[in-house]
Amino acid sequence: MFYAYLRGLVMFLLWVANGNAHFHNTEKILSEDENYILVAPHRTFWDPVYMAFAARPKKFIFMAKKELFSNRMFGWWIRMCGAFPIDRDNPGQEALRYPINTLKKGDRSLVMFPSGSRHSSDVKGGVAVIAKMAKVKIMPAAYQGPLKFGDFLKGERVDMNFGNAIDISDIKKMNDEGIAEVANRIQSEFDRLDAENASYSNGKRVNPLTYLIRIPAGVIAFVLVLLTVIFSYLASFVYKPWEKKN
Repeated sequence: MFYAYLRGLVMFLLWVANGNAHFHNTEKILSEDENYILVAPHRTFWDPVYMAFAARPKKFIFMAKKELFSNRMFGWWIRMCGAFPIDRDNPGQEALRYPINTLKKGDRSLVMFPSGSRHSSDVKGGVAVIAKMAKVKIMPAAYQGPLKFGDFLKGERVDMNFGNAIDISDIKKMNDEGIAEVANRIQSEFDRLDAENASYSNGKRVNPLTYLIRIPAGVIAFVLVLLTVIFSYLASFVYKPWEKKN
């Protein structure tokens, strides 16, 4: 329940801040009953929220660098959102074991950015290995829109586009050749989605009249965020459901 609340709250904040988001081909998103890996080029801090919101009511887990968990409240918050810590310098087997087990035995799918860091176009092999071992499909998506928060606040158009699910069951081994083939399929779909997004863009910013609604909504959002922060800080001392799984 808290996951759904946070997803809705953050999406509400994005609407207040931008109000010009458009979703395309959401009918291609796989069924809620099927687990999968939702992938996209990582271009902003807010693109994973748009991805998870469009795929609702499906819930997701996320890989996040361990440093983000050092703050008590924020670490608790992102854990409740489905994030789990990864040591980027020494990822170890847990970086694979946890998401694979969740995909195979749980009811949550996985969000991954195969390029690793933002603004990179290099597709890594982690997605291929996890998808193969968990026997799930890969669901590609692509964000197009403002990359800077200032442009985001100006109401520049956001397009979140979803592609065709990628089935890799025909690839027998995840050796260099197998990983390269998966990477090629993912990148080809990313390129196609980016081309589609370019055709959607019309350069129009959000209608200024929407501020008549969004400004008072922003006051409500501020109150909700304040209450959520207080609740999250207090709850971080007593409610740690992930420790029961270890």
